[in-house]
Amino acid sequence: MTSGDIVYDKIHLRHDSKWLGRLGPPDGGGVLLCVACVIEMMESDDIASVRKSVALSGVSGVLKVSPGALRELLQQDHRVTLHFIASLLGMLRSVEDPATLEQVVQVLVQLLLELHSEQYIRFVLDEIHTQLKDQLSLRGFLPTFTFLGRLMEVFPNLAQILVAQYAPFLECLCSALLYPDEGLKASLFYVWQRVFRAAGGTAAQSLPVAIRDRVCILLLQTLANAGFPQLIINCLGLLKQLVRLREAVSVLMNSPSDQILSEADQNLHTNNNQILIQNQEQQPPDLCPLPLILKKLLLSGDEMLQVASAQCMAFILVHSPSQYSAPFILADVPEFLFERLASSSSEVLLWSVYSCLLPLTEDPLFFSKCHSVYGIESLVRSLKEALRLTNLELQKQGLLLLTEILERQPSGVRLFPSGPGFAAVSEAVVTGVSSSCLQVATQAAHAASALLRLNHQSSPVQYKEIQTLIEAITNRCSELPLPSSAHRRSTVSGGQKSQASRSRGLLLQALVCFQAACRLAEQCASEPFLKENAFTAPSKQGQAQNSLESLCRCLLHCCDTVCIPTVTRMCEHAPSVQMLQCFYSILSSQFTLFPSLMPLFACKLASSGFYRLALEHKALLCVGNRNSNLNASCCGFLQKLSVCLLSQVHHATCSDQHDTEDVEDLLQCGLPSLCCHVSDWPPLLREAPGLLLSDSHGARATQYCLIIMLHLALQQGDRLLPDQTVFSSVVWLLRSVQEQGDCPLPRSVLRSALFLLAVTQDKSPKLDWAPLNCISKTLSSCQSFSSLYFHHPPLLHFIFCYLELAEKFGPLVLELWLTQQARHTEPELNAVKEQQEQQPDPDTVELLALIEKHPAVILILLDMVCTKEAALAERALRVLSVFLQGQRGCEAELCAQLRPALLQALQRLSVENSHRLGQGHNAGAVASLPVVLKLLCVMQASDSPSFSSNSDTDGTHFKLLYHVSNLAGKLKPTNTDSLLPAFSYLYSCLSLSPAHCTDRAVSMLLSNSGLMDQLQTILSSSSFSLSSSSPSVFSSSALLCCCRLLMSSLITLQHVHAAQVHKRISWSLDSAVQCLLFQKGNTDSFLLVSSLRLLQALLDVDLVSPLVCVSTSSDLAGPRPLSATDSALYPLGSRGARCLTAVLYGLLLQKQELLLRVSLNCLGSLLSFLHRKSPTTAQYVVCQPWSRFLLYSLLNSGESCLLHPATLTLITLLLQQGSTTVLWDPDVLKVMQVAERTGVAELSQEAAQALRLLLTQLQSSVVQPPLTEEHRRRVKSMMESLGPSLSHGLPGAILRVGDLSICLSDLALRASGCSGRPTHTF
Repeated sequence: MTSGDIVYDKIHLRHDSKWLGRLGPPDGGGVLLCVACVIEMMESDDIASVRKSVALSGVSGVLKVSPGALRELLQQDHRVTLHFIASLLGMLRSVEDPATLEQVVQVLVQLLLELHSEQYIRFVLDEIHTQLKDQLSLRGFLPTFTFLGRLMEVFPNLAQILVAQYAPFLECLCSALLYPDEGLKASLFYVWQRVFRAAGGTAAQSLPVAIRDRVCILLLQTLANAGFPQLIINCLGLLKQLVRLREAVSVLMNSPSDQILSEADQNLHTNNNQILIQNQEQQPPDLCPLPLILKKLLLSGDEMLQVASAQCMAFILVHSPSQYSAPFILADVPEFLFERLASSSSEVLLWSVYSCLLPLTEDPLFFSKCHSVYGIESLVRSLKEALRLTNLELQKQGLLLLTEILERQPSGVRLFPSGPGFAAVSEAVVTGVSSSCLQVATQAAHAASALLRLNHQSSPVQYKEIQTLIEAITNRCSELPLPSSAHRRSTVSGGQKSQASRSRGLLLQALVCFQAACRLAEQCASEPFLKENAFTAPSKQGQAQNSLESLCRCLLHCCDTVCIPTVTRMCEHAPSVQMLQCFYSILSSQFTLFPSLMPLFACKLASSGFYRLALEHKALLCVGNRNSNLNASCCGFLQKLSVCLLSQVHHATCSDQHDTEDVEDLLQCGLPSLCCHVSDWPPLLREAPGLLLSDSHGARATQYCLIIMLHLALQQGDRLLPDQTVFSSVVWLLRSVQEQGDCPLPRSVLRSALFLLAVTQDKSPKLDWAPLNCISKTLSSCQSFSSLYFHHPPLLHFIFCYLELAEKFGPLVLELWLTQQARHTEPELNAVKEQQEQQPDPDTVELLALIEKHPAVILILLDMVCTKEAALAERALRVLSVFLQGQRGCEAELCAQLRPALLQALQRLSVENSHRLGQGHNAGAVASLPVVLKLLCVMQASDSPSFSSNSDTDGTHFKLLYHVSNLAGKLKPTNTDSLLPAFSYLYSCLSLSPAHCTDRAVSMLLSNSGLMDQLQTILSSSSFSLSSSSPSVFSSSALLCCCRLLMSSLITLQHVHAAQVHKRISWSLDSAVQCLLFQKGNTDSFLLVSSLRLLQALLDVDLVSPLVCVSTSSDLAGPRPLSATDSALYPLGSRGARCLTAVLYGLLLQKQELLLRVSLNCLGSLLSFLHRKSPTTAQYVVCQPWSRFLLYSLLNSGESCLLHPATLTLITLLLQQGSTTVLWDPDVLKVMQVAERTGVAELSQEAAQALRLLLTQLQSSVVQPPLTEEHRRRVKSMMESLGPSLSHGLPGAILRVGDLSICLSDLALRASGCSGRPTHTF
């Protein structure tokens, strides 16, 4: 035999050359092989085993390198092939060298695979079967069984052949399992494993039952006593195949220990070996029950055996958990399974143990034996480890097992008695929820739902952990891909649909979990020992976060920010019954968990359309008694939402809480049957129920529910139905109730109906007499209309829109409105007082709009001013004041209605309370006097145009003036609240009355000695001090201003009409000039205005008036004896004239509008006085450099100041007095240039009139340098462009500054002065 060739030279010569061939690659070379040589070598005992091994190795190499080459040689003679196979089979029992045996097995398998013929397979089976039958002992059969196992690996159909045609051979294989050699058993069990695995287990289905059962029994016997590792592995491999068969599992779990051999086995052998075998089978075997066997394997240190053991258990339990769980539980298998969880991180082992424990949890015995308590810590630890891995199926399986244990655990036994245990499982669940896999997160949310049961809470309750869990679940929901409208319209693929389905599944499970958390919070709130964590020190910083209140706040926040938007978006087009049921239950729970925040939450829900949402879901999914649980959830939510909103209304109106309870009963009765779309409500509201259905628990209850929900939704801005439809439906319902004689509407229902009528009236037709009468009777049927009141503007307009309703309910509604207005605004008045003075509050604006539409409201307010308590009267006055101040065009009509009512009020005050008026403003009866007087002042300011034109003081005006003056004379000087409006009214009347009406008025006032005493007291108490920082205790600045203005009017009018004076008033000219000279910088501008106005009036009468006794001093009038000039100017004197001139010049330079006007008028009166008394002094004053400086300053202060009426009037005055300080160029020329550039058409009427007077004065005055003809033409041209002279002055109106009134006509600029009234005003 040469190297590389498989030819035995010694015997090759006698072989036919046809069995010789060179076998190798097609490209040449190869091995020279003689089949005959190989066969003879294998059969010869003289050839060494090593040579045989080399030959077999060569044959194996040829079979690998040259497929088909050997088959061609063997196909020359079928008998040679069989002979070759038989020789190799014989070597399996005759060769002892392991290496050679391995080569034989390998060549046999390769050869049969090369031949690929069922004929040769059957030949092999027959040969092996013959060997088994002919041998008395199985010793030496291990290589044969090993070969058979490998052959079955490469020929899967071999198992089918054995089962179908070789039952005796299988019987022999069963009997061979009794042989005590564990190695042989290992190979045999591997063969059986291949038999049961073949064709997916279909071969095992055809196996005779007796053989299958014997295999099961023998497997149990072997596995119970096996010690050889390979035997255990092969046994477990076979067991894993058997437990997939229900019948085999039944045998394995119910096999008795005294199982006997079948009759065929007893007759198998007749020799001593047969006796031995029978004795072994008949002896009671040392058989352990299968659970104990598998438990023993769990205790082994081999992870592979542990996995196989757990897998076998799982396969067994899958068939019938209820039937097979008990043996495993009684064998304490769960305990050892949990131990494996605690000690391993292998994915395969964890999965196997999870799969085994899951069916065990279905048996109550699992929990009664406390296996769940024992193993929960190990399960949580393993679950954390699994969640760190990437095997998603493992994570789902572990979370599923946790869920099952949590759900099935009896409530009497706690799994987490302490906080750390609960925290650990909560942490694991949070990790699962945060998984990127939706299925894992869904299972984790399911576990969280089970965890949030009361019996699983530790002591103390871990509210912080629960809060963390809820936040994790809601955050996961916020990350879900919600379907968009475009996505819903488009065609989606199967993968997208599956993803959407998983998203909805996670959201549903998250809602179930959220609902469980709400239920847990409610249960904890009802148990005091759970509500407060008694074992946590209250001083700890984390106590606030680990409290029930914190949990409830978290639930509300998550519900508001995540649950509501996510569920509404998800169910927008495809609502889910289960999802919506949980959703509405969650919303209902919020009203119980956090009552203090529910008003805001309820308003937000109602304004966001949740009434419509819930009602439409009821109509869509609950009609026809479908989905009763969803219907109950929706009804519960709507009931709690409505009661919460109604409670706010009742709290705001101080209504009886009993009303809320009645509404709650109504909703509870009527809501379940209300399963129609909102668009179908109008016919339901107009439906007339029968007599038996018209009570509060029949069809009326449903109609009442509709009215209440329409009211509450509309109150929050959600219009469920069009306004006109609501209006007509409510009117119809009220008439129906009244016509059928039903019980009166419940108060809350009537309030809701009134609200709907008021809010929807604008877009609805006016009511006829019949429905209006019905509404009036219905409202009258309520014992207290105030219980129906709600603070909403439409109520005002609805009541006053109809005369019948206004007469009955108008005064009460206005009173309630003002009361509620005070309740809403008074806490804010101090903070925003200045803003409110500039702009009325919204409630007042609504009343103003009401007065515009319905003037009769004014009389009701005026009656409140006179008859109601001070606070309400003051608020009514404030409304009237704002209204009258803002009127333009309807003052005459309004004031005509007010004037008689005010006169009546003053008459009543004068007659009924005259003996108390002198007691000061603290007397209750006098409290309304300031209100009436202020209203008179406001009316006078608004009524001034008509009053000044055609009023008659012989009528109501004179009577009002008479009563006011009498009241003013009787008041104490300290009663500033009444004196100030009284003086303001008297002053306004005198200033605004036409000349032919003022004679009687001034005579009447001058004859009132009490009034004169009041004026003297106030003027004296001030000592003519102009300092606003230190006013007299007897008067305020406003009162002093008003007193001086009134005195100025009295002085002027007394001079004009030569009225008789009954009592004089003392006044110090020296003090007045001194204060103007030295204290003007610290004095309020209105005090300066009033002081200058009084001084102007006295200068117009040459400081001599029968009404005023003017006193002076030598410092002002000059030393005695008086010089001729001082005597002529007495009591002012030349020094006083110069001082007063300097003061007026200084005030003119301040350029404040009011001071500018009154200072210029006073300067004009002073110059006129000087011109009349001492022309030299007058000429001296106007020619002083100070006059030139004043004029220069004003003319160089900009174009706006240059064309100001006061500047133009000042130039005119100086020209009239012959002043040389006025120059044509640059003074007058600059004025004309600016006027030409600006355009005379752009000038105001007052400025145009002042310019016209200036140009007129220029034509008659001497100006330096003298006017040329060109200048005169220029002046004439400008006068022509100004047009004809018009008699113009400031409007005869009143300027209101707080409670102070100033007549604008007193501020009109005068171009010249005289001893009486001004000759020109503008």
